[in-house]
Amino acid sequence: MKRTLALTLAGALCLAGCAGWEASSAPAAQAASTVNIDLLSINDFHGRLAKDGIIAGAAVLAGAVNSFTASNPNTRLISAGDNIGASTFTSFIQQDKPTIDALNSMKLTASALGNHEFDHGRADVDGRVRAAAAFPYLASNLYDSATGRPAYDQYSVSVVDGVRIGFIGAVTETLPSLVAVDALPGLEVRSIVPEVNAVADRLSDGDTTNGEADVIVLLVHEGAATANIASSTDSSTFGRIVSEADGNIDAIVSGHTHQSYAHSVPVAGWPAGLQRPIVQAGEYGETIGHLSLAVDSVTHQPHSLSAELVPLTNPDTSPRYAPDAAVAGIVAAAEAVAAVRGAVSVGSISADLNKARQNDGSDNRGGESTLGNLVADAQLDSTRGVGAQIAFMNPGGLRVNLGYASSGPGDPDGNVTYREANNVQPFASTLIALDLTGAQVARVLEQQWQPTGTGRPFLKLGVSRGFEYSYDPSAPAGSRISRMTLDGLPLNSAATYRVVANKYLADGGDNFSTFAAGTNRADTGRIDLDSMVEYLKHNPAAGPDLAQRAVGAHFSPGVAGGLTPGDSFTVALSSLLFSGGEKAATTVELSYRGAVIGHASIDPTIVDTTDEVGRATITATLPGDGDAGPGALTVTVPGTGTAIDLPITVKPTAVLPVGGLTDGNRSAFADVSVTPSPAPAGSLVQVNVPGHDGRPVTVVGYAPQLTLTTAAAVAGGRVTVRIPAGYAPGAHPLAVYAGDGSLLGWTTVTVTPRARI
Repeated sequence: MKRTLALTLAGALCLAGCAGWEASSAPAAQAASTVNIDLLSINDFHGRLAKDGIIAGAAVLAGAVNSFTASNPNTRLISAGDNIGASTFTSFIQQDKPTIDALNSMKLTASALGNHEFDHGRADVDGRVRAAAAFPYLASNLYDSATGRPAYDQYSVSVVDGVRIGFIGAVTETLPSLVAVDALPGLEVRSIVPEVNAVADRLSDGDTTNGEADVIVLLVHEGAATANIASSTDSSTFGRIVSEADGNIDAIVSGHTHQSYAHSVPVAGWPAGLQRPIVQAGEYGETIGHLSLAVDSVTHQPHSLSAELVPLTNPDTSPRYAPDAAVAGIVAAAEAVAAVRGAVSVGSISADLNKARQNDGSDNRGGESTLGNLVADAQLDSTRGVGAQIAFMNPGGLRVNLGYASSGPGDPDGNVTYREANNVQPFASTLIALDLTGAQVARVLEQQWQPTGTGRPFLKLGVSRGFEYSYDPSAPAGSRISRMTLDGLPLNSAATYRVVANKYLADGGDNFSTFAAGTNRADTGRIDLDSMVEYLKHNPAAGPDLAQRAVGAHFSPGVAGGLTPGDSFTVALSSLLFSGGEKAATTVELSYRGAVIGHASIDPTIVDTTDEVGRATITATLPGDGDAGPGALTVTVPGTGTAIDLPITVKPTAVLPVGGLTDGNRSAFADVSVTPSPAPAGSLVQVNVPGHDGRPVTVVGYAPQLTLTTAAAVAGGRVTVRIPAGYAPGAHPLAVYAGDGSLLGWTTVTVTPRARI
């Protein structure tokens, strides 16, 4: 292998010329025979020009390069792709030209192409992007399908203090699924490993006509799923890249998955003690990767390789490096342009779109909001073309309200500017599509109740129009979600649904780990700001949807076992109102099979930290004309559009046993009787069920058949029932059933004519 031969040669040279070294002189001699090279790497920068918390900004990134270069002139900056695309407003509004200018200024040596470089299609990369970049964009596995030749430079070689460093680029094999369907005309995406290895072998074959390199670094826009080294060495796509890359590839700089890791991995055929570094530096320029190479000055082969991650900000988010003045100027100019272009109108709204509030006016991330739901609507609309069915939005991704009132002269009421849309969700987050089963969707909703000890007990997800659910806020964890519907149809727990969310949420952020378990993940190529802007363009005067997409409901005891027509019950409702200042409805109705069976006033008191604002309690009786089996009660808030079903089970009305009520089917342990008898129609009587004190019973009258009550027998086994006013004079059987539906016994009440007044 190349590495073994190189080290053997180095050892032979040392034996020939170093035999007389004193121990004390060895370090100096070694230093004289070594070229130390520092390769600083970024990935997934995504146009983060300005400082924002732990995002250091382009000027500080350039300052870090300056600092390393001052200590070691043999310093170079490299990238694993996605320098541009999914960018913040300051870069986005100029099609990322300021970001490319900043990277040019800090002398980026080489970069792999990432999928986001193709956000505006192949023609944009081939023309505008490559023309603006002073550095080579590399992709060894992209071919022109018409010519069969590489579509882009596969590698570049930089000479550093006499050492030739070859940088090979590659882009994720899933590129076609990450961009618009027409974004890659005439472009063929080939497997990474064979293409990279072929280039590495050419750079190591001794033929100086095809670009020999002493050290080879792979810049690949593909990465491990987690920071754990197991994800870099398993059977995943990236694991295979690591394990199957030829031994003449000295280091791998990765990207795409926004992970932070610096690993060293053994390579077959390499000497013991020498391992290949694998590095990915997170995202957005928060950190940089640092590859340290010690290269023999005679053989030009590395005898030491190591990797680390270097944060660009201190724990208090202050910069660790002095900003570079030239890049700071580029950023300032971009911000000035963004200020002007940010004033451009992108649409209009008809009323305020607000976040949820607490009593003191501060944000309540636990409350459903008109803004969160509209953002989810926008994200679903922008990704329907890739099969999305449901969109979710995390409340922490909403930074400000979208107000209706004018912001000043020249800005009419309802106008929404680019800057205002950006301020709502300034993260320029990629939208990720993934598959979840109905059961997993329920688990996502359960995870709104946050783990004990977290800063907020509940985080309410915005959901897209067409998706609704009911829940019991007092139910045990794991059983709170009672019903979910999509376009009016219940979700099937075993069926698969295409879900979209911003990358933070899709990666399991805010403890929504079920998203991270989704399958068939794909970067949609859209970002949140783009989806909002497009939605406003296509929906003039968009306004807040006052319909709640989730309602809380807690039933009185016993309802879970089912309701028999004629049964009375109570349901405590919540989450009937928004808390962001929207006009509050005053009443709520409960319906069954289209008929209102109860209503109540709504308490508009704001409930902090949770989604329970808008509370009401309704007591109702289930009508006697329902079919047995699964059913639903409908919660309606007049004037808002809220109409959400609550699932119930309707039990069949008790029927006469086969053969009628006879001594043969009387219960052996209950001697049922009624007092007084005879009694007039409409009067109260006591049904006696000896030995059944405190247990639920159902009393059914016959001729005609009608459930008279379902209640727990009091001391002495007595249950009070009213003889229906419509019962004709004569004998009427009464049957008594236990809670499990079994017959306890029967008796007969003699009905006398109703007393006249």
